[in-house]
Amino acid sequence: MLKKILRALLILLYKVEVTGLDHYKSAGKRVLIISNHTSFLDPLLLGVFLPDNITFAINTQISQRWWLKPFLRLSHVFPMDPTHPISLKDLIHHLEKDTHTVIFPEGRISVTGSLMKIYDGTGMVADKSKAAVLPVRISGSQYTHFSKLHRITRLRLFPKISIHILAPETINAPDTLQGKPRRAYCGQQLADIMTRMMFMTSSYRQSIFASLLEARNVHGGAHSIIEDLERVPWSYNTLITRSIAVGQVLNDVTSKDEFVGVFLPNSTKTLMTILGLQLQGRVPAMLNFSTGSSAMLQACQVAKVKTVLTSRRFIELAELSATVEQLSQQCNVLYLEDLAKNITTKDKLRAVIKSKTTNYWYQPNDPDSPAVVLFTSGSEGTPKGVVLSHSNIIGNLKQLEACINFNAQDRVLNFLPMFHSFGFTVGTLLPVVNGIKTFFYPTPLHYSVIPEIAYETHATIMFGTNTFLSAYAKTAHPYDFYNLRYVVAGAEKLQENTRQVWAEKFGIRILEGYGATETSPITSVNTPLHYKAGTVGRFMPCMEHQLEPVPGITDAGLLHVKGPNIMLGYLLADQPGVLVPPESIYGKGWYDTGDIVHVDEQGFITIKGRSKRFAKVAGEMVSLTAVEQLAINAWPEAHHAAISVADAKKGEQVILVTTHKSATVNDLAAASQGVAQISLPKKIVVVEAIPVMATGKINYHAVADLVASLE
Repeated sequence: MLKKILRALLILLYKVEVTGLDHYKSAGKRVLIISNHTSFLDPLLLGVFLPDNITFAINTQISQRWWLKPFLRLSHVFPMDPTHPISLKDLIHHLEKDTHTVIFPEGRISVTGSLMKIYDGTGMVADKSKAAVLPVRISGSQYTHFSKLHRITRLRLFPKISIHILAPETINAPDTLQGKPRRAYCGQQLADIMTRMMFMTSSYRQSIFASLLEARNVHGGAHSIIEDLERVPWSYNTLITRSIAVGQVLNDVTSKDEFVGVFLPNSTKTLMTILGLQLQGRVPAMLNFSTGSSAMLQACQVAKVKTVLTSRRFIELAELSATVEQLSQQCNVLYLEDLAKNITTKDKLRAVIKSKTTNYWYQPNDPDSPAVVLFTSGSEGTPKGVVLSHSNIIGNLKQLEACINFNAQDRVLNFLPMFHSFGFTVGTLLPVVNGIKTFFYPTPLHYSVIPEIAYETHATIMFGTNTFLSAYAKTAHPYDFYNLRYVVAGAEKLQENTRQVWAEKFGIRILEGYGATETSPITSVNTPLHYKAGTVGRFMPCMEHQLEPVPGITDAGLLHVKGPNIMLGYLLADQPGVLVPPESIYGKGWYDTGDIVHVDEQGFITIKGRSKRFAKVAGEMVSLTAVEQLAINAWPEAHHAAISVADAKKGEQVILVTTHKSATVNDLAAASQGVAQISLPKKIVVVEAIPVMATGKINYHAVADLVASLE
């Protein structure tokens, strides 16, 4: 009777919803129920809403607290000390009696709102007892005053609470593992189950604008969310209202499902324009203006872009008038300043009203419909359009959230351009849908200014490439990055000297990740919980992978991936406007990354090089990335790029291009003791600077052209 009364009261107050009860019934008789732990309400919620008489395995000290004792009487309690081996053995014996036992593997209430450390002991209990592991996600209770997130997020009296019960799984360690290795393996398996649980129960199957509305509901409409060089902070209400207003104007000058070119820098107005287009069912095509007018025209042809949105002020400041003139011969170029004049007072009032009543009129986009087109260069340098869906992007963000904790107290400094997937998804949308204030800076190339901006804005999170992070480290004061919690590197290999200087000068451990525009972009990342230097981390939850064997390479393979963050498809030059879905030798929906990687027993990925970044010298495969690393080891203060050219005798030869003035092959060989002669470059070319793209990556096409021009 007490259970029924409490259940009715909780439903009345918190509108508690339980999903997946069928999974509970199918789990069998011997079940270890594992749950995230976000508030003091969690044991009560599980005790009241899970069927049958369940047992709670609770820390001995906590079970003695007076205020908890009345609620513990609703269920059986198994007091235990998680640090004591005998307690774990007793719990194993208890499960062997075919019981349903709940345990919180984190061992404490979360103080971040995300998963915290998962104790290995729970995984070992599941392994030894042969119990089914039933993952249960509690969401919503972290926003109550019973959580430990005071001063971290906006708490509410009666937020909606959901209990998601997922399909049961098992943990079976290989018989070859015993002792501590077996325990660590089981603990990792359990942590992976819980990480997948956090992702699978997230609301990633929705549009970007719907995610924005959800974030406003969580953090409040007055919560300040974005700012740029104009130094005028925008709240959720401001961003949503202005996106609606500009969307109404864009609706009159574009057509539904049209790919609309966006030729704008990082700013609050650019994000407003993107959201306004999406709100009206248009697809922003982000034009990379660093590639020049010719490449931009090709990109417009590939995506059949008829209309391009830009800003007069931006064009003047960036001195891009010639580029606009070229674009205007092929596309209808519209300026935001002119569109703003068409927004009347009546339109503004209507936008304000609509922003307050989104629950009544907003019809979300199909989560599988195109959300954005980002352009990447093909093997011949011709742009390819990568079409990402709303679900691709939001799914990738939820994958990351399941691995790393962010909160509304964080501050992001985003200088990565929005026409790059790293800057679009991670630098721009990740903070916006998580209540994190973002400062937009228009270029990553101001090496002495950006550290000052980080200092001034109290940035706690920064995303960058090795090239940019290395440059900032040289100019920054040791205290400029005093407030940074996370620095995440991607897009190119993080060099060891960059890692060391950040650790020694700023006391910051860089988290290296890996991805591609086609994976929205995050494929893997090192996290505070799972970190291994020299690797690019572990795969995002719910991603599959296959390693295709490569002749001549024994300890790695060509990586193919599949998952919710894999693109809808390509737009190609030979089929303008036609979507070509991803497919590899492993089937439809698989993406061939083109990267040769090694995946170790713990799931950490080491990049060996691009499949096209290997040279075949006298029948042997030589990694151009490895050649560059030899040069970095020998001359860490310089920049290097290795390319291959045809050779009549040996098939191909390796050429190292470097900025080290006195570099010679003999000096490199002397600094690379034990390295085979075939792994050294045949020739070294000294240059003033290595050509790079706007994202900081080495422009190997330009390097090859440079070498050819010098011969």
